[in-house]
Amino acid sequence: MIRRQTRLRREYLYRKSLENKEKQIYEKKQKIKEAIKEGNPIPAELRYEATKLQKDLNFDEAQTEPSSHIDDEYARAGIYDPKVLITTSRDPSSRLAQFAKEMRLIIPNSQRINRGNYVIKDMVDACRANEVTDLIILHEHRGEPDGMVICHFPYGPTAYFSLHNVVLRHDIQDEGTVSQVYPHLIFHNFNSNLGLRVTSILKYLFPVPKDDSKRVLTFANENDYISFR
Repeated sequence: MIRRQTRLRREYLYRKSLENKEKQIYEKKQKIKEAIKEGNPIPAELRYEATKLQKDLNFDEAQTEPSSHIDDEYARAGIYDPKVLITTSRDPSSRLAQFAKEMRLIIPNSQRINRGNYVIKDMVDACRANEVTDLIILHEHRGEPDGMVICHFPYGPTAYFSLHNVVLRHDIQDEGTVSQVYPHLIFHNFNSNLGLRVTSILKYLFPVPKDDSKRVLTFANENDYISFR
């Protein structure tokens, strides 16, 4: 197991180290392509390499946007349903424990476990050994949920979200049962590179829904505050 993790980590770092080189080749070819298309002289800094780069300009894969380690992180998304593990910080209050139960209802295919005396390293090793795709750890302050960590396996990313104004189902009178149908997701105003990154982290917690699913979850970004309902 340790050897496998070491090998995977080494392969991942190697692929990541090649990104800058591939990106530079892609940018150079794009400059040459634009110069030829507009009838402008090839930039002076590229004239030495222009002949070599121009030969395979129409056929080389580097003509398209090069892939990155970010693509590798969610390469299996949509092919296999995610397996999500939900837990809390140690000695959770009753309100945080209830929040963890409701998170399990929100995310299909998720499982909730009691934290107990487990340290994070042991939980991470267990997740990798059992092909868990994401680990969610919920935190609190004075009995009120105030933080959530989402860690994607095996390569990351890991994101921390602060929580504000958390309303549980038990805070609402006459609440109905929660549907376990795979939901459709709406992401509003996630247009920046960071927004697209956050969208990937949240979107791939959920399996692909059926076309006739009537359950909808909304993530709306307003001034870097994400409203969820």
